[in-house]
Amino acid sequence: MSNELEAISDPGLPAHVHRKADHDPIAEKKAERQVAILFLLSAAGTILFIYSYIWISQDLFIYLPVLGTTNAKQLFLGLGLATSLFFIGAGAIHWAKTLMPDEEVIAMRHEMRSDDEDRAALVKSAKEGAAAAGLGRRSLIKRTMGLSLGLIGLSPLLLLRDLGPLPAKEFDTTSWEKGTRLVTDPGNRPIKPSDLEVGAVAQVLPQLRAGEERTLNNIGKDAVLLIRLRPEEFQLTPEKLAMTHEGIIAFSKICSHMGCAIALYEQQTKHLLCPCHQSTFDVPRGAKVIFGPAARPLPQLGISVDSEGYLVAQNPFSEPVGPSFWERNTK
Repeated sequence: MSNELEAISDPGLPAHVHRKADHDPIAEKKAERQVAILFLLSAAGTILFIYSYIWISQDLFIYLPVLGTTNAKQLFLGLGLATSLFFIGAGAIHWAKTLMPDEEVIAMRHEMRSDDEDRAALVKSAKEGAAAAGLGRRSLIKRTMGLSLGLIGLSPLLLLRDLGPLPAKEFDTTSWEKGTRLVTDPGNRPIKPSDLEVGAVAQVLPQLRAGEERTLNNIGKDAVLLIRLRPEEFQLTPEKLAMTHEGIIAFSKICSHMGCAIALYEQQTKHLLCPCHQSTFDVPRGAKVIFGPAARPLPQLGISVDSEGYLVAQNPFSEPVGPSFWERNTK
């Protein structure tokens, strides 16, 4: 065993191979320009991202009729942010590979708290390393890197705009009023109880008044799901049961968690499922939350029939629809 140990020798590190930029000033300047170009491309990507977020409007549809405004905005948002992040990373990597020191450095282990001499030596070493990297004298790289980092730092601040303002009382009222007919969506056709079989689901909206137009904002708040069960399957309080009609119950389609559209109904379990975060609501018990992050049941719309037998709203929603924002009036 001792003979084997004696035969083993420390191979050491391979001979250091100098890069062209280490001894050729022309190659060094060329690498510096390449790094600067990569940082500038990153800055251009961030500018495209900001432009797409703020200024792409309906006018762009003239130039991009195939994509349309929404698709064009999403496309250029993605391209801008991807370009910004990719080239800032590529610039940093190219800088490190071509211009920063690439020699092995050995750092000896020491106690957690070094003495003052070692701490001073560390500061001196850091300054020497910064000088070797050329950050102080490579003003072109320093300026372009600062530009790209500064611009990309604006991106998350820009996106904070989408977090507010809070809706305040915007969801307290909808277009539903006493006596408003329920009409199919799509189709705008008034609906009768006989149009729904047991187990059927229908999405409805309030019937428009003369001269009134639907807006996306109103559709988002007014959408209602009709579900028909057997009357004996309900497990509701007398007050909630009185809001149903012949086994038909109506709930807001907007999830009470984050405002996604409730789109899935399991006929066997009689559960409504939000596809965004899997909040699950039990229909026979008044859309009570049985799973997921939602904190309250879906608001129920009271329904009855008018003199012609069409389903109508008994009253407006008794509580705000949509997400449970902290400042909303939950009554």
